[in-house]
Amino acid sequence: MREQLLHRTCEWCGKPVEYIGKGRPPRYCSPVHRRRAWELRTARDRAERPVSEGGRNREPVREVIQRTVTLPARRLSGQPYTLPEDAVEWVQALAALRREAVTNPRVAPFREQLASACERTARALRTDGT
Repeated sequence: MREQLLHRTCEWCGKPVEYIGKGRPPRYCSPVHRRRAWELRTARDRAERPVSEGGRNREPVREVIQRTVTLPARRLSGQPYTLPEDAVEWVQALAALRREAVTNPRVAPFREQLASACERTARALRTDGT
């Protein structure tokens, strides 16, 4: 009994593949399709490996999102905050800043700089302007 391959189709695209009757019959119609099939096979093999050996993690992707809402600053009177316009507003602003410097972690690192700036301002206010 003798078997002879009459025709074969490309394993990638399904087109007929020419075979001259000698050697191993080709499986693909072009080197590009052979390479694509190899890439797919090896990707599947790599994905099946355990994660510790470079395989794919099968757990769903989790995202942690932090949303920060910043509200506009308000004066003690409830009005939107702008730079203090007179001495009374400066006193109120400094009082609010003093409270924040103790409790607010965003202000606390600047306590030394704030103290130094306030001391320079107090010295300037005490001088006669000359």
